[in-house]
Amino acid sequence: MTRDPPDPPPRERRRDTVPPTSTPDTAPEGTLSAIVAAPSSFEIVNAAFGRSAGDRLVQMMSDRLDAALQSTGARIARAGATFSVLLPGDSARAAATLVERTLEEPFSIGGESGRVGVRIGIAHRNADETEDHLVQRAVEALARARASDGATTHVAAGGDGTLLAELAADLHRAIDRGEIDVLFQPQVSIDDGRVEGVEALARWAHPRRGALGAETLLAAAERAGLGVALSEHVQQLALVRAARWPAALGRLRIALNVTAADIARDDFAAAFLARVAAAAVAPERVTAEVTESGVIGDLPRAAAALATLRAAGCRVALDDFGTGYSSLAYLSRLPLDYLKIDRTLTQAIDGDARERTVIDGIFTIATGLGLATIAEGVETASQRALLAARGCTIYQGFLCAMPLDDEALIALVEGDERC
Repeated sequence: MTRDPPDPPPRERRRDTVPPTSTPDTAPEGTLSAIVAAPSSFEIVNAAFGRSAGDRLVQMMSDRLDAALQSTGARIARAGATFSVLLPGDSARAAATLVERTLEEPFSIGGESGRVGVRIGIAHRNADETEDHLVQRAVEALARARASDGATTHVAAGGDGTLLAELAADLHRAIDRGEIDVLFQPQVSIDDGRVEGVEALARWAHPRRGALGAETLLAAAERAGLGVALSEHVQQLALVRAARWPAALGRLRIALNVTAADIARDDFAAAFLARVAAAAVAPERVTAEVTESGVIGDLPRAAAALATLRAAGCRVALDDFGTGYSSLAYLSRLPLDYLKIDRTLTQAIDGDARERTVIDGIFTIATGLGLATIAEGVETASQRALLAARGCTIYQGFLCAMPLDDEALIALVEGDERC
């Protein structure tokens, strides 16, 4: 799974543009915090009630935040369904609680009363830190909150900016030193419990800080300007490893994450297929996983590149469905095989009847477009059963296994264990 790019920095309330308040050399003085908030799952509203209802929901959320934060001196900006707030003083925690309560109150959607969960990232400004960098850290904290199994709010550590800069410097050497590794999370047929494939997930065995996950690794790569180099390295490493698996694993599909920076390159499709060929892995075993953020910048370019992959035998999955703002508009225009349902939707499926009804709409859309579905973050047998009843094709999550190294994966598959 890849992260969305950072949202733009906040603008002054009810203004279209403002002059920049800081530069890398002259950061503003005084205590300042950034709060970035987003609905836990937005596409379910679009799926159930239509895009116009989703637009109205975002406007209602914006109006509520304006009213709730009016007396705080906050500056608020909106990008899609994500809200960024710059708040003077040291009251960010209290303000974040207010934001959460404000956005979790019921909304009237399509004539129904419903709640929309929210995830929040908070960052407190370090000395000499610019506003842009402060907001970037809050965006990264939001990503951690979204990835969390429980906590709805994540506060960036005070040294995050320094740590990220340090990791970015280390990353230049990490690839050459072989510190970047790949683990494989099983993707399981929901019908018979057999492992059908795997998703390749990057890990960094940092010599001083220990094991670092994909989220931290990708953030460091973005800071270092090594996003494309890292992506290519991880794809190549995963393919080479898959080519060495014993015959019992020869049927497994391998899903590789593709970033927005990858797709933006003119030679992306040719280079991707060349890596597949060099590893001697059949294209029919390979799935390219892209996020909405990876295609939104230039939809015709992305569609053409992905069509080239499919023509060569690869399959294409749209990752993290349910976390973006406009995915429904692109589904019919992209050459897709799979729709990957975000973990926040998966975990909502065993909520109340209304939540299940909304999620049913997503499966209806996938079926209507002829797309197979892969549910992420499945942790309980109840979730698996409810997904199966709705026609879900494949699942991945801790119910079967955490990301595994080659040895553990081989043992799982050769033992013909059913999940």
